Amino acid sequence: MAAKRDYYELLEIPKGSSLDDIKKAYRKLAMKYHPDRNQGDKEAERKFKEINEAYEVLKDDDKRAAYDRMGHAAFDQTGGMPGGAGGFSGAGDFSDFSDLFGGMFNEFMGGGGQRSSEDINRGSDLRYSMNVTLEEAYNGGKQQIKFRASVNCGDCRGSGSKSGKRTTCGTCHGSGRSRIQQGFFMIERPCQTCGGSGEMIADPCNTCRGQGRVVQQRTLNVNIPAGVEDGTRMRIASEGEAGQRGGRPGDLYIFITVKPHSLFVREANDLHCKVPVKMTTAVLGGSMEVPALDGTKVKVTIPEGTQSGAQFRLRNKGMPVMKSGGRYGDMIIHTNVEIPVKLSKKQKELLNQFDAELTAASSPVSESFFGKMKGFFDNLKN
Repeated sequence: MAAKRDYYELLEIPKGSSLDDIKKAYRKLAMKYHPDRNQGDKEAERKFKEINEAYEVLKDDDKRAAYDRMGHAAFDQTGGMPGGAGGFSGAGDFSDFSDLFGGMFNEFMGGGGQRSSEDINRGSDLRYSMNVTLEEAYNGGKQQIKFRASVNCGDCRGSGSKSGKRTTCGTCHGSGRSRIQQGFFMIERPCQTCGGSGEMIADPCNTCRGQGRVVQQRTLNVNIPAGVEDGTRMRIASEGEAGQRGGRPGDLYIFITVKPHSLFVREANDLHCKVPVKMTTAVLGGSMEVPALDGTKVKVTIPEGTQSGAQFRLRNKGMPVMKSGGRYGDMIIHTNVEIPVKLSKKQKELLNQFDAELTAASSPVSESFFGKMKGFFDNLKN
């Protein structure tokens, strides 16, 4: 008999992984090897059992500690299977990922209750990509969006029937489910005749042809929170596609993209702005005004001898922090000393006179660099 594989190796995680990492790894592999997704694949079935066995041990602190000390020998009395030998230890094997599979767990186990027609006929979720400016992200407010989506048919009020009457499906007898045997699994699926609703429409609506919904142009006002970040996803419940034949509507997901700005670069809740500074201002000192995203101007004092790349932090002049009760990030000014161009003959003469008056103490950074460079070449010679 082949030796059992290491549980950490089975879940493709290192030994010191956190419980969250263990759960994430398990869910990923469970979805990959689930029998309902690999029908007839014995190798996938075997791997699915192995990762469930590994997860049952590693998710439990006591079992995991015993396994870390003694390996598989810690469970020899139960045939190496936590919770008893021979297969799954029960519904607990699936409790952490059943929400990902929806009804797949019930189908795989051959059981489960009947879902309502509203759940079966639920409308699809919609995605809407919204572009906003940095100013709009700063201020927040309402944005109007337009999109085409299914809505309940007005003629049949979403029922799909002219008279509003429905009859029991003759195939599934109203259960909405059909069962088939595959190996030792009993798989339960939605009835192919009625689509899982358990009901049939004898007199379909002419407008929606029995679907209970039609496609229309929709207009919706969306509230954009102040400080919204690029990549934010907002969920608006029940504003997605209308469900079929009275089913629940889906949800609408708004994905925010914040457009690049001509002056500011955003990092988290801080705003960065690169500002050119005249050479004379950088040398002699002075002040300048810079714009803020709230529409005001902020005075910045430039100390004497300011270099390119110097930073000045303006508190609370950045982006609003979402859901913080009024907190703001900062604005960081990055100086870029501008070298004069297109100088006149007189200006060049003045600069030459100025350069002749400079001492080593006037350019400490340059002196330090060239001193290091001289030492570098002296070492090469030696």
